[in-house]
Amino acid sequence: MDQISFGTDGWRATLDVFTDDRVRIVGQAVADHLEAAGHDEPVAVGYDARETSEGFAESLAEVLSGNGFDVLLPERDVPTPLIAYGIVDEGLAGACMVTASHNPPEYNGVKFIPSDGAPALPDVTEDVVSRLAEPDLLPEDERGEVRRHDFVTPHAEAARDLVDADLDGLTVAYDAMHGSGRGVTDALLESAGAEVRRLRCDRDPTFGGESPEPSAEHLGELADLVTDSESDVDLGVANDGDSDRVAVVTPERGVLDANLFYAACYDRLLETDSGPAVRTVSTTFLVDRIAEAHGEEVYETPVGFKWVAEAMGEHDALFGGEESGGFSVRGHVREKDGVLMALLAADAADAEPFDARVDRLLDEHGHIAAGKVSIDCPDDRKEAVLAELEGHIPESVDGHAVAEVVTLDGFKLLLENGSWLLVRPSGTEPKLRVYAEADSDDRVDSLLAEGRDLVEPLV
Repeated sequence: MDQISFGTDGWRATLDVFTDDRVRIVGQAVADHLEAAGHDEPVAVGYDARETSEGFAESLAEVLSGNGFDVLLPERDVPTPLIAYGIVDEGLAGACMVTASHNPPEYNGVKFIPSDGAPALPDVTEDVVSRLAEPDLLPEDERGEVRRHDFVTPHAEAARDLVDADLDGLTVAYDAMHGSGRGVTDALLESAGAEVRRLRCDRDPTFGGESPEPSAEHLGELADLVTDSESDVDLGVANDGDSDRVAVVTPERGVLDANLFYAACYDRLLETDSGPAVRTVSTTFLVDRIAEAHGEEVYETPVGFKWVAEAMGEHDALFGGEESGGFSVRGHVREKDGVLMALLAADAADAEPFDARVDRLLDEHGHIAAGKVSIDCPDDRKEAVLAELEGHIPESVDGHAVAEVVTLDGFKLLLENGSWLLVRPSGTEPKLRVYAEADSDDRVDSLLAEGRDLVEPLV
């Protein structure tokens, strides 16, 4: 059990550690947590496209049903957001999702999603972890039923109701990265009228031998297709391995910075609706400028979608997200949803070409550039480094005075010229992250260099 370590988004590990016996221990902990919370509704168990995921899901289903819960398994591997939506749609007690998301193929993982469909907050995760134990199953005649369930159709119908898009005449290239979005995101776009060109929409449990991470280095083929001067593709869209995140490719910019994606989609939503935005401390201030122009508020949270989801609920936010590509919309479950975001992105592009929309926003609100670097730091040194950093906060960075220090998540130095520098610990790797935003790429590079020089001597 000491090998089971829950992090920011559940437990992930390489397959030498992530074993069936340990997965069953997690299943027992979830069953005990649900029983202690008074739940007796059915539970969903979803799984992604990895070779081992369906088998692990069946083991979880066996343990949960062995504790008296009826269990719904999907008809095939499915995106995480479909399971989250299914919890609320079907009135379930919660769900387990077997996925390592964008991690390499030699990983797998499992996370628990509570009955509201939003990411589990720390108190829930801590309670599950405190109950880790060997499975203790009921007699055969007292066990719950395990059955297959369609999670795709209800989610697609809800997405079409929420984003009333008519994409007739729009051509979208979709890259599933061999993951669970294949046959789901592309089908949703087609159902709204788009012509879809498919890339990597076959199931490959090895993801072509690389991480199913929708970053520029992994989306070369999609970027080449969309940016080709002779291409008739209006927009490129990609999902990560379990499709909770989205990336967009535009004809002029290639793989679009997720900060600009956030700004464009919030702008699109504000054309027909109103409401505040929620963003993480590492996400662009461009969102704040757009909100201010519409008389709206912005609420800042620590990094991690669970905090975004919590704030969206507290403030009835119209849109929430983070610069790593996770977003959700009011009226939907408060879990990041790369499938729904693909439809929203296509709708925004259909209303106004994505590059034109971004150009307009930057003209109206000022140019922004952003970047980040990682610094190796053992997990057991992170707290000490941040404590030391508190005593080494400079009076100025890149020639501009530090006007304010925000300590919501690490240290965010707000500079008098509107730029900022953020240092925070990674929640998933033995690293410290350094982020910066300014009005040019050169200024971002300077800020990141100073941030690295500030932090590295303390590690």
